[in-house]
Amino acid sequence: MKLTDEPDTALLPSGFIDLLQHEAEAEAQGIESVMDVFAAHGYERVRPPLLEFETSLLHGAGQALEEQTFRLMDPDSRRMMALRPDMTTQIARIAATRLAGTSRPLRLSYAGSCILVGSPGREGERQISQAGIELIGVDSVEADCEVVLIAAEALEKLGIEDYSFDLSCPALVQALVALSGYTGTRRAQLVHALDRKDIAAVAELGGPVASVLTALVEACGPSETALLLLEKLDLPPEIRIHAERLMAVVRMLHSRAPALRLTVDPAEFRGWQYHTGVCMTVFARSQREELGRGGRYQAQGEEPACGLTFRPEVLLRAARPIILRPRVYIAAEMQDSPGAARLREEGYATVAGLEPVEDLSAEAQRLNCTFVFVADELITL
Repeated sequence: MKLTDEPDTALLPSGFIDLLQHEAEAEAQGIESVMDVFAAHGYERVRPPLLEFETSLLHGAGQALEEQTFRLMDPDSRRMMALRPDMTTQIARIAATRLAGTSRPLRLSYAGSCILVGSPGREGERQISQAGIELIGVDSVEADCEVVLIAAEALEKLGIEDYSFDLSCPALVQALVALSGYTGTRRAQLVHALDRKDIAAVAELGGPVASVLTALVEACGPSETALLLLEKLDLPPEIRIHAERLMAVVRMLHSRAPALRLTVDPAEFRGWQYHTGVCMTVFARSQREELGRGGRYQAQGEEPACGLTFRPEVLLRAARPIILRPRVYIAAEMQDSPGAARLREEGYATVAGLEPVEDLSAEAQRLNCTFVFVADELITL
């Protein structure tokens, strides 16, 4: 490209897109539907900034986000800033600082955009949306289940019926791998075998914990079957506690929501860098990507917390089509009439004519309207 050439202003960086009218409106409505469910359960909305100082955003559990974080220099302070790739650690910061004196348990919700160095999804997006909840200040089975059940209610509100929750406990696997005593290449090979759910390789590489690790892999599947297999595991007390917590959460969910589809993957640990307890991933049969994920972690100051974050872009691909406001063309002479105001109150989007036109129907269709309002009458096209 020559210096004199006009830039292609429609060209965007890889992984970034313009979300146009209908898609943007559908996403906004979908997010607000989810946030309404969160609010109905007492979760209060906060809005952290898109940019923070690098030392704050990547502190503690935020270190796990380092590879996905864009950085830039603040021209005012000359300090490095970071664009958030995830909102969870920001909520933990707010809880530990601005809301340190607020009564616990603290229930917070959030929604916003995140910027990633690399894409986590099939569409190659590097700007993604998140909407989620964090339950901070209590470590209990009831808290873990609350997060799952509220997430399920949000999915139902969006009309997603083919969803399921996959429960895991990465700390259980990590503790067993540590118990093997392996380091370096041997440890990496064992982790890779677990990642691939390769039972033969796990049995060969697992050494003193081979039988337990292979049993974990074999326990992956429907929650009822997984419970039976987990109960039989012979685990040291300090590791058994992780399995007991996972089983307790499954049992309570069975009791409180018998129709909830649950699977258990006790050998899963990928992508759970800062989580310390029971974790959950949300799937739908109609989607290849996960709809959301979350779990238990230690917030700042070692405060216990549990949360779940949805990916609205993926949610809306699985949801029933969101009905947008029907558009009504308002003749120029009618735009200030009480009837036009009434239509807006009833949920219509009114598109005002700015000057008189001869053919109202043709003008309405040109502006993507399905109704015309003239002489105080709503006419269907």
